[in-house]
Amino acid sequence: MEQQSTLTVRSAPERRRYELLDGDAVIGKAHYLPYQGEQGPERIFYHTTVSEDYAGQGLAARLVQDALDDTLEAGIAVVPVCPYVKLWLRKHPDYQERAAAVRPEHLAALENARR
Repeated sequence: MEQQSTLTVRSAPERRRYELLDGDAVIGKAHYLPYQGEQGPERIFYHTTVSEDYAGQGLAARLVQDALDDTLEAGIAVVPVCPYVKLWLRKHPDYQERAAAVRPEHLAALENARR
């Protein structure tokens, strides 16, 4: 598929997200909140979106996999609050076993960040 060759994923830490790009256009986002857990740094992934124009191409899966790979390679634990990230992890047990459990303090941190 020719279109796929222009697609890339980049980290945008200043915006606390990973971005899926088609050329220079941002077409998807995986948002996270940095969190300092008892065992070390964590990223609470809480929302993933891909533009409707790109729906049905498996691009959310690519975005999430790249985001989780980058996070885990950096030694940061993944906390899956986003329903899509949870679903993706269920389909990829090798990643699921490396994800941290969602705890009440994660949800409280998200709630506080939205204020």
